[in-house]
Amino acid sequence: MNNIELIKLGQKIAFERKKRNLSQEQLAELSNISTHGISNIENGKTNIKYTNLLQISTAFEMRVCELLDFNL
Repeated sequence: MNNIELIKLGQKIAFERKKRNLSQEQLAELSNISTHGISNIENGKTNIKYTNLLQISTAFEMRVCELLDFNL
């Protein structure tokens, strides 16, 4: 993913997290990713691994392709 896509993905994850009234800490616990990792993902500072993307989508009870669709 390029930097713009990482930023968009991070924004989408943050949006979905807030829509569900979850803190970064809660999402970290649900997805088995560190709070620092969630923060870096949401801020587009790190390239996300597919396994982490899958864990986040599972925590949100949505499909990975829905997270990657930035037009929703």
